[in-house]
Amino acid sequence: MNINIDLLKKISIEAGNEILKIYNDETLSKEVEQKSDNSPLTLADKASNKVIVKKLKDNFPDIPILSEEEKHVEYVERKQWKKFWLVDPLDGTKEFIKRNGEFTVNIALIDNGFPVFGIIYAPVTETLYIGDVLKKRAYKIVAGEKEIPLVVNNKQTDRVAVGSRSHSSLEEVDLLNKYGVVETISVGSSLKFCMVAEGKADIYYRHGPTMEWDTGAGQAIVEASGGKVDNFLTGTRFGYNKENLLNGSFLVFGF
Repeated sequence: MNINIDLLKKISIEAGNEILKIYNDETLSKEVEQKSDNSPLTLADKASNKVIVKKLKDNFPDIPILSEEEKHVEYVERKQWKKFWLVDPLDGTKEFIKRNGEFTVNIALIDNGFPVFGIIYAPVTETLYIGDVLKKRAYKIVAGEKEIPLVVNNKQTDRVAVGSRSHSSLEEVDLLNKYGVVETISVGSSLKFCMVAEGKADIYYRHGPTMEWDTGAGQAIVEASGGKVDNFLTGTRFGYNKENLLNGSFLVFGF
């Protein structure tokens, strides 16, 4: 499968720049709506989505798009998709509102129910994380500099966990103790996947609800770096394009 990675980098950065325009405008960044599920929606979510969807449609007209901010296709049609783009134009909207910089642009390519490519862009730090699952190649690029390979830590003792700034649970604490975790780092958005991929953390457990677009790109990057993302209940590889797009609990391993 030929993926124009340079084009996807440009799309991600352009979307990130649209987010930053609003993030850096104190008035615009405070304009927040509540969606039907009570999750926040900002002008930045909309601006980023507009860029990504247009560019993907223009350059990959044969590949459908499932984005958090687009009207969702009914499952009866969507289940026929062999391949599709899975997009979260602004992952970490709560972090955006808190103004801590820990938000990202997420684009994944799903093929036969699993991610084969993912790109995550953190606009504030100008950092791109890229994972090609089929080629087992993952790397990051900071501010346009040279590629830095991403490889999981594969640590067997004194493990470090990464968890959410906005979500946590008692179940998470109990589970991490079983895996020999001695330290937990908190960070927002899909950056948790990136920390496992680059060996800064060894495990990430998510008990609370997420949606498919929250995890697709991060899973691709982790798997391409040598890690794995499992369904917590079944122990099988985390899959996509379910009838219900709500994710169950999952575990991200760097070992």
